[in-house]
Amino acid sequence: MSTHPEGSPCWADAMFPDIGAAKDFYGELFGWTFAEGSAEFGGYTQAYKDGKAVAALMPQMPDAAGQPPAWNLYFETPDIAATAGRIRDNGGTLLMEPMPVGDFGTMTTAQDPSGVYFSAWQPDSHRGFELMGAPGAFCWAEVTTREAEKADAFFTAVFPFEVKRMEDEHVDFHVWELDGRPVVGRMKMPPESPAEVPPHVNVYFGVDDCDAAVELVKRSGGQLHFGPMSSPFGRFATVADPQGAAFSVIDLATTEGEMPKLT
Repeated sequence: MSTHPEGSPCWADAMFPDIGAAKDFYGELFGWTFAEGSAEFGGYTQAYKDGKAVAALMPQMPDAAGQPPAWNLYFETPDIAATAGRIRDNGGTLLMEPMPVGDFGTMTTAQDPSGVYFSAWQPDSHRGFELMGAPGAFCWAEVTTREAEKADAFFTAVFPFEVKRMEDEHVDFHVWELDGRPVVGRMKMPPESPAEVPPHVNVYFGVDDCDAAVELVKRSGGQLHFGPMSSPFGRFATVADPQGAAFSVIDLATTEGEMPKLT
């Protein structure tokens, strides 16, 4: 049973070679606590902030050995078979056919024509994020790709996004809305982006203090990729954890400048 509009970001998870180290890192950074890993589902471990489900970590599968960890975003759907069909029909690649996950829901994982990996989730007992838009919780996400036209055509065909373009001559950025509410961004990677950085979904988690969060990441063995930078949306930075999974942190309360125009 869907609880959010179709296409809404509803969950995020990541696989790690060392899940114990990942729990230590994210527990310190975001104040997450963790359920006991589920042996039935490969050690899948749900993370909580103030008792509310916010994400999950899991051990890296043997067939993924050697692949760098990455955060994966799930988009909600009321009919995952129909979503899988639209993925195929619009040039995407299904990496996993729709698969029930116990009584929690049904998932599929795919890659868009521009190379971005993502998942779709038809919820049953697991309704996804129990906390959003707060420190320690999911706040935003951006489909980040070099081939923006391919991503634009694909995602708007698979999900019912309404597209708004940001009026900024320096960046190619779209906002995808549902029922008039911004839910996901689309960023075209600039030409100077390192060749080794693949197309991806950049997941943002909230923090109380962006600069302090960046310093903690660096002290813990992670890396700063971009920022910190102030914006009308909040002060943010893009970082990587010690095992290489990239994500962004944002302090939504610290804003600067006027909101850009969307057309």
